Amino acid sequence: MRVKIQTTMGDVVVRLYDETPKHRDNFVKLVKEGYYDGTLFHRVIKDFMIQGGDPESRGAAKGKMLGTGGPGYTVEAEIQEGIYHKRGALAAARQGDEVNPERRSSGSQFYIVWGQVYNQQQMKQYAKQMRMQKVQDAFNQMASERRAEIMQMRRNRDMAGLQALQDQLVAEAEKRVGPEGMSEEQMKIYTTVGGTPHLDGQYTVFGEVEEGLDIVEKIQGTTTGRGDRPVDDIDMKMVVLE
Repeated sequence: MRVKIQTTMGDVVVRLYDETPKHRDNFVKLVKEGYYDGTLFHRVIKDFMIQGGDPESRGAAKGKMLGTGGPGYTVEAEIQEGIYHKRGALAAARQGDEVNPERRSSGSQFYIVWGQVYNQQQMKQYAKQMRMQKVQDAFNQMASERRAEIMQMRRNRDMAGLQALQDQLVAEAEKRVGPEGMSEEQMKIYTTVGGTPHLDGQYTVFGEVEEGLDIVEKIQGTTTGRGDRPVDDIDMKMVVLE
């Protein structure tokens, strides 16, 4: 399934992934309803990404802070191994882990990745950071599964038992994640095509730009003001390409 995003700076065609059907179907539904028509790319950060999909951006006064609007629902995360935040990736925005531990996506807000091209040394450092994050995520999941046991140990003030359990869970998390923090494919993508590797595994990527990457480049380089909102509005209209 493909969607054309018509903007005041040019057209961008995105292909939606079948591997993320909930996001694909929700995006197509909103496009067909005209939900995005007249909305803005309300948040643009050079060498990072362009973001849109806030219904409150439609007709918004100059300087108004945007980015909190949506359709009133979220979408279940569909974070897939092997789908990365490469340049041109289409991904769903979301609230942070502290209020959204399930990493559910915004019902409408999306971003298109620009990022940068990294050298090998930079990617090795990212790989270490990503492995640490994966280990932490695995540890948190296992700790959550054994929450009742942990709470009982705390009530009993069993500090030795808690320390032993923590050591066990850390070892299990390390084993589950393995020694590598990043695949060879990821290393190749980010050292050739470019993108934003630190977002992998954190947000759902549900498509990619097929045409108009030069338009994305133009948009991400536009002048912005408060809240990373472009000084000159960049509005959009979308249509599903059958």
